[in-house]
Amino acid sequence: MAVLSIQSHVVYGHVGNDAAVFPLQRLGHEVWPVHTVQFSNHTGYGTWRGSAFGAGHVWELIRGIQERGVLGDCQAVLSGYLGSAETGEAVIDAVAQVRKANPRAVYCCDPVMGDDGKGFFVSADIPELFASRIVPLADIVTPNRFELEALAGIPIGSMADARKAVALLHALGPGVVLVTSFHERAGPRDDGTVAMLVSDGSGQRLINTPRLDFSTAPNGTGDLTAALFLSRWLKTRDCEESLEYAAAAVWAVLERTLKDGGRELALVSAQKLIENPERRFSSIAL
Repeated sequence: MAVLSIQSHVVYGHVGNDAAVFPLQRLGHEVWPVHTVQFSNHTGYGTWRGSAFGAGHVWELIRGIQERGVLGDCQAVLSGYLGSAETGEAVIDAVAQVRKANPRAVYCCDPVMGDDGKGFFVSADIPELFASRIVPLADIVTPNRFELEALAGIPIGSMADARKAVALLHALGPGVVLVTSFHERAGPRDDGTVAMLVSDGSGQRLINTPRLDFSTAPNGTGDLTAALFLSRWLKTRDCEESLEYAAAAVWAVLERTLKDGGRELALVSAQKLIENPERRFSSIAL
C-alpha cells in the first residue's frame, strides 16, 4: 500500500517523516515522503539549522506525482508537523487530489501543535486551522492529550473529560480518534504507566504500557505511533488490534532506545521488533 506522508524532516534523528517513513517501509508500504521543513535536528535540542518549506514546495511535489499518473495508487495520506498555515492549505489540497484519484484513500492527521510541559510550539494560526479545516477532513486523527484539549476546546483533567473531548472530535468528522498519550491531571496517584485511548464512535478502548525512565525522553514518539497505528488499521480496519499493535511496537522501540542509551528513537536497531514486538499489552473496553 502506498502512503503519502507530509511531515517534517531532520538530517539527524527521528521525528516527523524520519520517524514514520522507515517503519512504514519495514512494514511493507511504499512511502512517498513530502517534507514540510528540513532541519539539521529536531527543535528539542534548543538549536537547529535549516528552514521551513513554503506551501508552493508541497504543491509542486504533489503536482509532480500527479503528472506521473500514480495518485490513484495512494491508499493513505499521513500528515504531521506543518510549519505554516499555508502549508496546511497545501495538505488540504493534497488530500483532495488523492481522494479524487482514489475515493477509498484514507487520511490520517497527526495534529502536531504542542505537548504537556511545552505548550504550543506552532504559530498562533495553526490550532484554528486544524480545528476548522484539517481535522474535519480526516478519517483518523491522532492527538496527544494537550492537542486533544486544544482541538476540543475543553479542559481535560480526567478520563471522563477525555472521553467527552473525543466525542467532540468525532462530531468534527473523523471516524477514528487515537489519543496517543493520556494522564489524569487530577486523577489518582501515578501508577507508572502511559495510556492511549482509541475510539471509533461506537466504542472506546484504553491501553496502558509501563513508563520507561528516560532522563531525556526521545522526541518523535507521537509521529511513530500515528504511522504504526495507520499501518495496521489499513490492513485490518480494526481499532482494537491496531491500538494493541501500535502500543507494543512503540514500547519495544522505546525500550531498545533506553537500552542503547541514545536520545533518538532506536528505529534501526529495533526494526525487527517493529515488525514483531516481543511483549504485548491488552486493551480494555470503556
